[in-house]
Parts: sequence; structure tokens; C-alpha cells
Amino acid sequence: MASRTVVVERRIAASQGRIWEVLTDLQDGERVLSGVTRIEVLTDGGFDVGTRWRETRRMFGREATEELYVTASEPPERYVVEADSQGTHYVSEFVLRPDGPETTTVRMTFSAVPPGGVAGLLAKVLGGIGARAVAKAIERDLADVARAVEYRGG
Repeated sequence: MASRTVVVERRIAASQGRIWEVLTDLQDGERVLSGVTRIEVLTDGGFDVGTRWRETRRMFGREATEELYVTASEPPERYVVEADSQGTHYVSEFVLRPDGPETTTVRMTFSAVPPGGVAGLLAKVLGGIGARAVAKAIERDLADVARAVEYRGG
């Protein structure tokens, strides 16, 4: 089966740089993202290719912890985070496009590539109602980022 994808965009009244800082601040991620209950950074240094962390989220009524890693980083325009879980490969791409001096559109593309057939969890995650739930979770994350940027002095 080919990959399944969910795309969400949000315009935020802030510069690319300020939004990049919030999106890539793993130390503050638990406070910023309401859907995240815990982040454990596994590598030293700043956010860049090779950065790894464990992230615990509440999804579909239960907590799940995944290890994520950065595979592309082009500050302040784009980064890609990947994860592997239960045989499925997940890719999240964030693109920050300036729409003016203090407005940026953030586009998050979430893809899941199952092995061979559709795994049970993947069917839940990206099939019908699951795709809408994933989109809502991404929308909530981007709303949380917008609030954090405004809180940090916008």
C-alpha cells in the first residue's frame, strides 16, 4: 500500500524565525504542545539533523511514546522529523513560508508508510475518522505554537 498523508496549514502572525524557535525548542515542547505529555531529548546540542527525542502523546484515548529523529533541517524554512513504530514509517515535514513581514504560513505534512499491507494501527490512524483525528491533533499543535509565539512577545 502507498503512503497515507494528512496536510494542515495555519497562518500565524509572527516571523519565520520566531515560529522556528518555538517549533524546534524541544526543552519547552511539553509546555507549548497541549497534546504532548512528555519529551525526553536523547542527543546533545541544538536542533539539527540527527537530533533524537522520545515524545509521549495522548492519541485515541491512550498515551503512546515514539522516538523521533530529525532528517532535514533548513532554518528557518523547513525541517523533517521521522519515526518508526510497529512496522510503519512516519514522516512529518514542517514548512514555514513568510506571507509578509510578521505573518507566516506553517504547513505540516504527516505521512505514514506501512510495510506491505495496512497495519491495524495505521488503519485507525489514517483511515477515514482517523485521518480527521490526526488533522485535528495537528491543528491543535499549530494553534498551541501560535499561542506560544504570541506569549513570547509576538
